[in-house]
Amino acid sequence: MIPARRARQLVVSIHDVSPEFEPAVDRLHAQLTRLVRGPISMLVVPDFWRKAPLAGAPAYRAKLRAWADAGVEMLLHGWSHRDETTRHRGLASWKARHMTAGEGEFLGLSRAEAARRLREGRAAVEDAIGRPVTGFVAPAWLYGEGAKAALAEEGFEVAEDHFRVWRPGDGAIVARGPVISWASRSRARTLSSLAFAAFARRALAPLPTLRIAVHPGDVRKASILDSIEQTVRTAAAGRQSVTYRDLAAVASRGA
Repeated sequence: MIPARRARQLVVSIHDVSPEFEPAVDRLHAQLTRLVRGPISMLVVPDFWRKAPLAGAPAYRAKLRAWADAGVEMLLHGWSHRDETTRHRGLASWKARHMTAGEGEFLGLSRAEAARRLREGRAAVEDAIGRPVTGFVAPAWLYGEGAKAALAEEGFEVAEDHFRVWRPGDGAIVARGPVISWASRSRARTLSSLAFAAFARRALAPLPTLRIAVHPGDVRKASILDSIEQTVRTAAAGRQSVTYRDLAAVASRGA
């Protein structure tokens, strides 16, 4: 008997969810929930750049809990989102210079320090939302060896980088393919991200799982908001919106 073909999937996430970016996150949430029939995910930073602690923002904690109650999936997204490592070596040095603007927090951490931030970050977010977080995504999608080792031990259901989603516990990869995102911090980066999104709308269409990630900085440029609109609308028309937890659960059943 030929097995039924699995529906194509779409995972849409808002990064850098924090009191620091409340208006921008609200705007992105409104846009995505208008376009997507199904769940979206939020990546929450417990204390963005150590100046916006969730613990000191009771109204925002209540907002996160209300979103979680309404079905928004919550994941941990670092502790501070800021790279506090004074010096990187080898490939990590190149990544720190070219793949992020000082925000690769988990790129240079030791195993022990990464584990501490994972535990404390999870506790902070779960205390706010009143339920377990699904998984962990490193700021800028950058993981050093210490972070990878700590993540495998801390019991998160799922993790993500630029090119894959996997289960840290057993290393099983549950989705492959580049995530579509946008860059707003320079004109050149904006133009290149707009071009990639336009290309990806067609080129990545055959992928079983498509991932789209938006950031608070995206709302500063109308061209990016328009591109998000086109990209999400196109993807949502032919895909089932799912959570990261859904991806991990399907893989664990051997589907």
